[in-house]
Amino acid sequence: MAKKGKKRACDFTLLLSALLLVFIGIIMVFSASWPEAMKSFDDGYFFLKKQVIAAGIGLVAMLFFMNFDYRLLRKMSGLIYIVSLLSGLLIFTPLGINRKGARRWVDLKFTTFMPSDVIKLGTIIFLAAFLSKKENRVDSFKKGTLPTLIIIGMSCGMIYLQKDLGTTITLGMTLIGLFFVAGMKVSHLFVMIGGASLGLVKAITDEDHRYRMRRFTAFLDPFADKLDTGWQTVQSLYALGSGGLFGLGLGKSRQKFFYISESYNDFIFAIIGEELGFLGALTVILLFVVLIWRGIRIALSVEDLFGCLLATGIVALITIQSLIHIAVVTSSIPTTGIPLPLVSYGGTSLILYMSAVGILLNISRHVKLNRS
Repeated sequence: MAKKGKKRACDFTLLLSALLLVFIGIIMVFSASWPEAMKSFDDGYFFLKKQVIAAGIGLVAMLFFMNFDYRLLRKMSGLIYIVSLLSGLLIFTPLGINRKGARRWVDLKFTTFMPSDVIKLGTIIFLAAFLSKKENRVDSFKKGTLPTLIIIGMSCGMIYLQKDLGTTITLGMTLIGLFFVAGMKVSHLFVMIGGASLGLVKAITDEDHRYRMRRFTAFLDPFADKLDTGWQTVQSLYALGSGGLFGLGLGKSRQKFFYISESYNDFIFAIIGEELGFLGALTVILLFVVLIWRGIRIALSVEDLFGCLLATGIVALITIQSLIHIAVVTSSIPTTGIPLPLVSYGGTSLILYMSAVGILLNISRHVKLNRS
């Protein structure tokens, strides 16, 4: 670990890949959101302006956390976790607002935000701090696994109450991965995976959420009901297929004209494939690979256990959410609403992920690493 007072440069490759993803995201959000912006707000630049503002705030947050000693987050982890959970409870107050049949947003009058994004980062920080204190007792069921299960259950349960199964799965997989890296017993891992699988089956087959089962059956053969349950998947595949190798050209997507809903958010990768083609989509994937690779290098190189687990959690979250988004768009898994980190439209998500990258960059300043 670096000596106190000695500052190293941050990982430039990680910084550059993150900024390129944000830049590509701004361009693609502008392109994909133009029809919706004109229809709903009579302003084609509506979503672009909001995304640019969020990117500006995110850049400030990233620079702040890049220079904020990540080790202080360990001392503040309890407070951060409590605040994140309290933000989730706000959706059950008059501040909570419904959009498209789900109560996932909080309206603060001057802005709105999604508590699930805050809960994701807050839980990773708290669990990393908790497990670093239990270094020699992580494999104990009573002192390691049970408390960790309670933390995972509280955080994922808070998001599940917002009727957001996709984000619940994303966070659950991230936290289990973090716990595995911390040194949990493999037998406990199989039990947790088994329990999570049973919970997932129950959530899909729940009579109160029949749309989830319809999405699952549509995934098996989206073209069997392409005018209803398979619509989103089919249109996404049409977008990717029509893009070919080089794409139709920036701004020339056809599917964004109300064939794909949330084309600037949950299905933005489909628009990237349609407008920029296979090469454009591959470029985005490679940028994520570089970002994830550098994050793994940082996690492996830092001598501080908390720093290692914190970097692991952040990298795992970005990796899992990116994979789920791309898998949904390519019809590799059932449809669920998951934005692409750093790229999709969404102020809270963009600011939180840029903050997370800032934390990674700060950790990189405390390790001996080739930063080129």
